[in-house]
Amino acid sequence: MAQVTFSPPFTTPPEVVTQLRQAGFAALAPADVARWVGCDLAALNALNSDWTALPPDDFLRDGGRYRRRRHACFVVQDGHIEQAPHRAHWQPVEYNALHGGMERWFAPMEPATVARPVWRQLLSALAAVSDAVFAPAQAHERWFMEAHQFRIDTTDGIGRPTPEGAHRDGVDLVAVFLVGREGVKGGETRVFEATGPSGQRFTLTEPWSLMLLDDARMIHESTPIQPLAEGGHRDTLVVTCRRGGFQGDDRAA
Repeated sequence: MAQVTFSPPFTTPPEVVTQLRQAGFAALAPADVARWVGCDLAALNALNSDWTALPPDDFLRDGGRYRRRRHACFVVQDGHIEQAPHRAHWQPVEYNALHGGMERWFAPMEPATVARPVWRQLLSALAAVSDAVFAPAQAHERWFMEAHQFRIDTTDGIGRPTPEGAHRDGVDLVAVFLVGREGVKGGETRVFEATGPSGQRFTLTEPWSLMLLDDARMIHESTPIQPLAEGGHRDTLVVTCRRGGFQGDDRAA
């Protein structure tokens, strides 16, 4: 049976803020992502090799072996970017029924990755759009960002980008960059209104295409991937932006 895919509803960089405010999400094609970040597309593509040696995710409660990842945290404000000391990733069960309530200590991102100028440009672009959408009356908000490098593979026949199912992340902005996909089918992106009936489905296929989400308004998931060739995998970069602190900072000691 032929695989059916739906093209992403791409917008342009000047329309991103309006699209996020009106629809709760926005998608950008790779060339427009580069323009929005303020770099050459080649600079983004130069990051791709950093996904080839990600260590296994040892916290999958479904027993799977299909996910590899690294994690890092940053505080960004008014163009200033500071990497936070390495910390556990934590979510409440209200946002992640499968892995919520766990302190998950993932391997840190490589220093060479976060030292690249394009990495700082990428974080600055996310802070700027977060300011415009979520804090227009008090520009230059302090944004607590968590970055996750993911590789989902099909070694065991199927890989699950979102094993927790359709969810919200408990942040302000979610950015999902497709870094690459090889030898797989599936991996459809689905976004739904959290309090309404509307939704969209589409498949990101081109390296460094992007989906941005207003996390309070939208629920999202990616469908499982299956192999079309040996070594099939799907690589993504997920960056979340949150005001007030990292998730878990306000837990009782």
